[in-house]
Amino acid sequence: MEWNVTQEQPTRALLVEADTGDYDAEASLAELFELAESAGAIPVASISQKLRHIDPATCVGAGKLEEIRDYCAAEEIDLLIFDLELSPVQLRNIEKETDVRVIDRTMLILDIFALRAKSREGKLQVELAQLKYMMPRLTGKGIEMSRLGGGIGTRGPGETKLETDRRHIKRRMETLKEQLRDVEEHRKLQRCRRDKDGVITVAIVGYTNAGKSTLMNTLTDAGVLSEDKLFATLDPTSRALKLPNGVSVMLIDTVGLVRRLPHHLVEAFKSTLEEAAQADIILNVCDASSEESRLHLEVTRDLLASLSSLDKPIIPVLNKSDLIRDHMSGISGAVHISAKYAKGIDELLHAIEENLPKKLKRLKLLLPFDQAGIASRLRQTAVVHSEEYTEKGLLVEVTLDEIQYRRLREYATADE
Repeated sequence: MEWNVTQEQPTRALLVEADTGDYDAEASLAELFELAESAGAIPVASISQKLRHIDPATCVGAGKLEEIRDYCAAEEIDLLIFDLELSPVQLRNIEKETDVRVIDRTMLILDIFALRAKSREGKLQVELAQLKYMMPRLTGKGIEMSRLGGGIGTRGPGETKLETDRRHIKRRMETLKEQLRDVEEHRKLQRCRRDKDGVITVAIVGYTNAGKSTLMNTLTDAGVLSEDKLFATLDPTSRALKLPNGVSVMLIDTVGLVRRLPHHLVEAFKSTLEEAAQADIILNVCDASSEESRLHLEVTRDLLASLSSLDKPIIPVLNKSDLIRDHMSGISGAVHISAKYAKGIDELLHAIEENLPKKLKRLKLLLPFDQAGIASRLRQTAVVHSEEYTEKGLLVEVTLDEIQYRRLREYATADE
């Protein structure tokens, strides 16, 4: 018997831009190319149409839609991707006219998020965002599924297929919200525990593909997936980082941002974004080699402002600085690095130290021999300058933060 193995052919996509002048259409289209590639499609070409207003029926107008239909037939296009959010009517009309599957920018990003989510919380957030988006786009299956009448023998099944789907989706959304509330409560308990233990948190935020995961790996050897694609990682990662001055902090990598991030996703990932917003220090990472790096910094800062986080120290981190000749100027407190080649990391660590919320103390502690565990913890969480065994115990000279000092000041020597 012979087996014929059929290989799945990659999806050939045509990108459609409706340029009304409300945003930089060229830059948005370039980002859409990257998003399509990240989703596994092959962007064959793009078509842009300048419009005063979006056509409520076909988005781009009947004439342009005919041109798109002919191109799809000639080039064997499998998928149309529109760089805006389409209404249910527009989706239906475009698919009917072109006989090609159609998705919009939001659907594309949701698809990528569904592909990347690995943790339970990430999967819950993505599914909730998908259902919120799907709800107003449900369409009925025709008259055969509708109620028939009120007389004997003419009663229908009680509700249409459309109503059944909506009811099912509403129930599922409530279940997801309840599960997410449980996850958020667990996250709050973790934050309270960190606050109680005096753990300092440093969050990495910024545009997707700016090198956040690479920076995370360089600083902590976290082993986070790092690829040159949008949303290579989605789930937040936390790792301990010991600074040169001996202070240990918790470094948190967060979900990346994109231009015009859909409202559904901002709402769904609010708990994850709040994890970054409530950090003690925020690293706003951008791709310095991008022509829109300043815009990316501003977009991230605007999001942080919406989460009431501008009162925290925010350090602009200009990554991929090795790819540019003239460093960006005029950005207050910016640090130039190359996470890939570990350049500028010392300067970044120094900037973090300069913005630490707690002051450091250098002192000598006399630890009894039965408290050897304290010395072991100090070697991990503080800077130990010297150790000397005496008749009364272990004499240790250390630099530590105020939280640790308050716990251990009973062991401070008399000269302190």
